Amino acid sequence: MLRCIVACIIFTLSPVVVAQMPPTGAVKPVGLQEGLRATAPALDKLDIRAQLSPRRYTTLAAEIPARVARIAIREGEPFKAGQQLISLDCGLHIATRDRARAALTSAEKSYAANKRLDELNAVGKLEVATAEAEVGKFKAELAHINTTLSKCSIAAPFAGRVAEQKAREQQYVQAGQPLLDILDDSVLELDFLVPSRWLGWLKVGHKFEVVIDETGKTYPARIQRLGARIDPVSQSIKLAAVIDGRFPDLIAGMSGRILLVAPGKP
Repeated sequence: MLRCIVACIIFTLSPVVVAQMPPTGAVKPVGLQEGLRATAPALDKLDIRAQLSPRRYTTLAAEIPARVARIAIREGEPFKAGQQLISLDCGLHIATRDRARAALTSAEKSYAANKRLDELNAVGKLEVATAEAEVGKFKAELAHINTTLSKCSIAAPFAGRVAEQKAREQQYVQAGQPLLDILDDSVLELDFLVPSRWLGWLKVGHKFEVVIDETGKTYPARIQRLGARIDPVSQSIKLAAVIDGRFPDLIAGMSGRILLVAPGKP
């Protein structure tokens, strides 16, 4: 019994050496540079997605509170630049303009009469100055009304199509209320991300192809703009391209896959 106790004490106090052998199939740790080199080819094989977007688009809104008298264009229909799209009912403003015109005419006659009396020294300088100020006041009021009346007709700022109609005829709208969403689909753009190291060979004007999901067809495109900043986390940069040509079957909002590879690669 005593021998067993002594043996256990000796075994406990003795240093134990364990061989640290790598297990079978263990992964060898790699450094940062090796890891980046390993993941670099994966970026070149990304499924780069892009969406078609119009070059110009905006929302037309009412600038004055009024009733919508007429909407000359419907959703999806094309229009020309300068074409009248919306007419607002401005009968009240027209009556106000006519009243301002009459007041201006009366003020001008009063000023002319006082000026003639002033030449004859039959009226004081104050009356002449007051009559002249009245003329200026009604001219300014008439100009303000004419500016307001110019907001009663909303014209297209560019040629394009109506994307969405947000108001209806005979509806009363407030100033700033959206009426129409319009877009210019004469040129469709593609926005997408690529690895930043592609900047070594990817330049403005570079031609490539894109496969659109909705049509299943391949279309030519070319790089139009390079992004101004690289994302340091993903090491990517944003590019803007345009569809090279006019294709009636393409619509803004469609998406597809970019066929863009580095030179010398299949």
